[in-house]
Amino acid sequence: MKTEKTLSILKPDATRRNITGKINAKIEAAGLRIIAQKRLHLSLAQAQAFYAIHAERAFFGELCQFMISGPVVVQVLQGEDAVAKYRDIMGATNPANAKEGTIRQEFAESIEANSVHGSDSAENAANEIAYFFSDLEIVG
Repeated sequence: MKTEKTLSILKPDATRRNITGKINAKIEAAGLRIIAQKRLHLSLAQAQAFYAIHAERAFFGELCQFMISGPVVVQVLQGEDAVAKYRDIMGATNPANAKEGTIRQEFAESIEANSVHGSDSAENAANEIAYFFSDLEIVG
């Protein structure tokens, strides 16, 4: 197994309900380290640029509006096979399909307000991390 990094976003529904600590506890209990973290409020332009890969999809506008509806916590996670491990911890996008004990099964309010985002590949993780963090902010 290889040590890698992935991006995590604790979405506005999680920050609104003050459950970021509970989510972080699940992340750390699964063996991932939080090596960078900051809370911010995305602008519409930032959300649109971050999710540009989905610009042609029907849900793009709603997704961007949701992501600017409140603060988010962006994080860099590190660990063995971090991308796949975090995706397992998050659970299915639709919380109704998420396995027992996953973040989305426990905390998501809906398919949109599903509490977390995680990179879907090592390549996307590198791009997403660079969108939010400089190398100086990542302390492994």
